Amino acid sequence: MKELLNFLETSYSCYQATENARACLLRNGFTELCEQEPWTLTDGGKYFVTRGGSALIAFCVGDAAGGFKIVANHTDSPALKLKSAPALSDAHYTRLNTEQYGGGLYYSYFDRPLRIAGRVIRERGNMLVSEPYVSDFLVSLPSLAIHLNRDANTGFKPDKQTDLPLLCLGARDFSDIVRDAVDFDLFAACAEKPYLWGVDGELLSAPRIDNLASVCASLTALTEGGTGMRVVACLDGEEVGSLTRQGADSDFLSSILTRIATAQGLDAQAYSLALSRSFCLSLDGAQGFHPDHPEKYDPQERAYLGKGVALKRHAGGAYTTDALSAAAVRKLFALADAPLQSFYNRSDMRSGGTLGAISLSHVSVLCADLGIPQLAMHSAVETMACSDYAALVAGLKSFFTREIRVRQMEIEIK
Repeated sequence: MKELLNFLETSYSCYQATENARACLLRNGFTELCEQEPWTLTDGGKYFVTRGGSALIAFCVGDAAGGFKIVANHTDSPALKLKSAPALSDAHYTRLNTEQYGGGLYYSYFDRPLRIAGRVIRERGNMLVSEPYVSDFLVSLPSLAIHLNRDANTGFKPDKQTDLPLLCLGARDFSDIVRDAVDFDLFAACAEKPYLWGVDGELLSAPRIDNLASVCASLTALTEGGTGMRVVACLDGEEVGSLTRQGADSDFLSSILTRIATAQGLDAQAYSLALSRSFCLSLDGAQGFHPDHPEKYDPQERAYLGKGVALKRHAGGAYTTDALSAAAVRKLFALADAPLQSFYNRSDMRSGGTLGAISLSHVSVLCADLGIPQLAMHSAVETMACSDYAALVAGLKSFFTREIRVRQMEIEIK
């Protein structure tokens, strides 16, 4: 749990999340590869590759011909993204000109500590280099006093353009703060520290639980060993539709799987056979049951905090789980003695989506969608049960350590 708390606290953006994941893998004996260079892979080797500084794919080499065991998740979270000339100054204040990144509960960002984080591009000789950046100071988004906004408790809606974080008193040029930057991708992200609460300390609240808890769990399971060809894909851009070169709707995952297969001498037909024998777990947060609003949930198949990981299903294909993949996940979690529960949205409400269905358009494999139940999803600070995180780690370890053979209409697990 300590590793998770640190990961959530310091992964202010997808760039810090990827850098923290990179450091974790290096500590555990993984070798970093470059996407722009040829690879030589050894049997039993442990490798990873990054793209754009905000996405990462790690893998442990087994027999790719027998299929890939893939865990996919995403590194990005809702935040306020800075525009390229963000300083809005008058004689008294300097604010940050931002736009909303993703579908956040943006009223929750008011009156909280925010930190500027992401990446900057700097010139090093003839090179333009992308470097992670985290400010050593905080900013905040102050609320308007109730005396000046009497309707705040009845109909408040943040204004995307006028409700902006306050950087400092007086006029300030942003280039004085982020020195020597040619350009940047920076966010004002919540800097609240994670904390445990509840009578028994059973609940965890922190920024970016969605979906960094899944990232941390998948890396933990991968680094602790297993069998077969094991892959963890930490992709970017899910909160804005995955239409990025490092997102689920790109060639990142498919190209890495192809290169692994090629390095093992598999031709196109053998690679196609390998995909048909593969299994993917798509990880993203699940909407936990809120006791104050039972009317928002399915009358029976709800995801309660503390009752295990949610296995997510949807008739319209928003989630990838089908009967066969669901049965396999249930067995894998049962073998690990890890609790699992079923989740459906209300039939008369729009379903959320995740990266699993998007990934299938590029890598068509058997897939199931799972997630840790959360309260306040997409808030500046979200909440989950500690025991559900432990259940996810245990289930993923079972997935990586068990021998899984996928055939046309059946799965063998032993």
